[in-house]
Amino acid sequence: MGRSSKGKATGDLAPVIILVRPQLGENIGMAARAMLNCGLSEMRLVAPRDGWPNPKAQRAASGADVVLDKAQVFGSVAEAVAGLQRVVATTARTRELVQRIVTARRAAADMRGWIASGERVGILFGPERTGLENDDAVHADTALTIPLNPQFSSLNVAQAVLLVSYEWMTSGEAPPEERMSEHATRPATKDELQNLFDHLERALDQSGFLRHKAMRPAMVNNLRALLQRAYMTEQEVRTFHGVIKFLSKSKHEE
Repeated sequence: MGRSSKGKATGDLAPVIILVRPQLGENIGMAARAMLNCGLSEMRLVAPRDGWPNPKAQRAASGADVVLDKAQVFGSVAEAVAGLQRVVATTARTRELVQRIVTARRAAADMRGWIASGERVGILFGPERTGLENDDAVHADTALTIPLNPQFSSLNVAQAVLLVSYEWMTSGEAPPEERMSEHATRPATKDELQNLFDHLERALDQSGFLRHKAMRPAMVNNLRALLQRAYMTEQEVRTFHGVIKFLSKSKHEE
């Protein structure tokens, strides 16, 4: 069915995304794309307005075919959540129902715990115009809200799916908050940095920059600390060697 997709199925180890009475095929496709971006692959549709399958969803999915190919269609929310032990309902406003209300981040942590204990989990997303009705939300044991501008908190359903799915993904094994970009070179080793320091100090001695003996130790240490903080790569160290060599040569030729 269409283009092949990259991505792995998550099965029982991830929440099921349930779109209730979605109106536009494009939103279904974009929701599928958002899901696969975050490692989710099980989608359930409750009474999609324009029927299923939907070619507009296929086009909007941009290759997330593995999600759409497996999507299941149900006639009601009750049928869609059958077999699940936990259901989270997304909502932008407080309803008459008395429910536990959490943020998407807290919900993600809770879902990790439920799934780890062997429970199946689903997340309900309402129609584009109205959101979930009370008759839909009553099937959930937890309500999820996304803190947004109180004067304008409207989200497209695909945006909501992306935000909740992203919180789910990042609640797992967290990626490093900072890293070097991955190019052909590697981080410099400490002995390579030491050789660079030695080269720089020799050049600075020859130029007369370190002529004040009392100040020399502090100046040398400050320069070393500066270069250490730069987290130089092996290529950058070699480039710096070339700069020092060139400047030293130019100085001798004056």
